[in-house]
Amino acid sequence: MTIVLESRADLTLDAYYRAAWTGEGVRFHERALARMAACRESFMRLIDSDESIVIYGVTTGYGQHASHRLSPEERKAHAARIPLATLTSFGEPLPERVSRGIVFARLTNFVEGHAAITPPLAEAVAAMLDGETLPPVPALGNGCPGEILALGHLFVPLARDFELGEKDSLSLVNGSPCASALLADGALAARGRLALAVQVFALAAEALMAPLGHYDAALDGLWEDPHEAEALRGLRHWMAGGQEDRRYYQAPVSWRIVPRILGQAARAAAQAEEAAEISLRAVSDNPVYIPPDADHPHGRAISTGGYHNAKAAPALDNLAASWADLALLCDRQVSKLLDGNISQLPNQLLMGEAAYLGCLGMTSVALAEQARSAAQRTFLPGSEGGGFGQNDVAVPTFLAWRKEAEAGRCLDAALAVLAAVASQAFAVTDRAPPARLAPMIEELRDLFPLVREPRALGPDAERLQAAFTAKVFQAAA
Repeated sequence: MTIVLESRADLTLDAYYRAAWTGEGVRFHERALARMAACRESFMRLIDSDESIVIYGVTTGYGQHASHRLSPEERKAHAARIPLATLTSFGEPLPERVSRGIVFARLTNFVEGHAAITPPLAEAVAAMLDGETLPPVPALGNGCPGEILALGHLFVPLARDFELGEKDSLSLVNGSPCASALLADGALAARGRLALAVQVFALAAEALMAPLGHYDAALDGLWEDPHEAEALRGLRHWMAGGQEDRRYYQAPVSWRIVPRILGQAARAAAQAEEAAEISLRAVSDNPVYIPPDADHPHGRAISTGGYHNAKAAPALDNLAASWADLALLCDRQVSKLLDGNISQLPNQLLMGEAAYLGCLGMTSVALAEQARSAAQRTFLPGSEGGGFGQNDVAVPTFLAWRKEAEAGRCLDAALAVLAAVASQAFAVTDRAPPARLAPMIEELRDLFPLVREPRALGPDAERLQAAFTAKVFQAAA
């Protein structure tokens, strides 16, 4: 299928998922193209109507040269320049799904004419999503006040094929489509990661035979929190039909607070989705073109800070913090399951030559600490000496996304270790899991077989973590 964009309202998180993650193409509706053409015409009339008009990057230079006014002759030559100077970031590329997401988010400024871009160029940008491999976008070194470094890598190859007019180059590399895409990517992955976490923590609760009262439906209303109620319902769903003869006294804290920590993670995910939905629809160009009205027959072009998405990094930070908290709970539950004095499970789960899992507990400690390190708060990054010219505050979104992704991968690994230990707990007690968890146990044991004799467990854990991460991204739909 092809996504058709008529207005900014069509740039939803669902449409983003289809374009960025499933590879669907995108095109502009005829009415959007007509509106873009009309805005381009009125914009050109605006800059031709008054030689003294000041429009950043169009009738003036860029960056520290913003005070330099361009003559009409200089303006044409200035507009035709390919933004090669932006190609300074380097290193490993962003995933293809994120690059596709940036292209999709780039279309927001175009669809209602606010970029005043030449319509055929806008159509060519949309056509980049028609299945061709995109230019690699380096993930390192994107520390500019906006996103021009990353966007330059993505759109300079396309710009070479066009005779650029006034503002066309700026319309390609200005704004904040990278922030929208990075935030949407984290929000979508959070859906799958939360679903996986609920399932694994339910498995661990059954492995410990935790009292069902910890997850009782009465708590749904008592706690007055829809996200915590959602977590409680999810845990009860997977644990339905579990063993009736259970632990008669309360489980350790790490089992009892799981619904509340999961609820906070769900809240962070919901907030990230809300921020992503807003960001995908928001015009972020600089300068931004405002179409004609009664007071401005040629429209207006004004400089803004729209290219700085202040919602993205905090939302990603909140996700990373939730992943770190959940990874810590994984570590605590692994250690308690392996301690027969606390779990009341047979000590062969931990001790003995045939089935020693103790070192997995050490690995879970490291994973929780690595997630915690990745989840440190992201602040506005400045430049040494305050930056050159006007460029005195860089955007933090790329850094926040990398940290959230790292914390998320650590949680996937921590969940894999917890699931493997829980699987072993069922085996040493000769118990079957609840029916809804049985397929998960079967999958677990295919990837991480039961430990019946000494072997290296790292490769099994890595294989299970990779499967869990793949499940996270498959479940995001």
